[in-house]
Amino acid sequence: MAVLGVDVGGTFTDAVLLADGTLTTAKVPTRLAQEESVVEAARLVLEAAGAAALERFAHGTTVATNALLGRKGARTAFVATEGFEDLTSGRSARPPKAPRCPSRS
Repeated sequence: MAVLGVDVGGTFTDAVLLADGTLTTAKVPTRLAQEESVVEAARLVLEAAGAAALERFAHGTTVATNALLGRKGARTAFVATEGFEDLTSGRSARPPKAPRCPSRS
């Protein structure tokens, strides 16, 4: 049995396969139809390792993160209520917030 992970990036799609204690990797250019890149990278890494059956498959993408970091893409605004501003980016690395002082009337 084998474990396969595929990550779709803005430029390349990477596949990593762990089968019988051996790591095998493949890298293909990311296509506009990203699912084609996922299938191609998975096929290449499975063929290279001679693996026939998968126990697990994991898929991830850094396309949106790369667009944000590179400041590429559409201009957007993020509107949130006080106390919930990090709700949608809960897993991103952010500096710690300063403690809030209760308002005094």
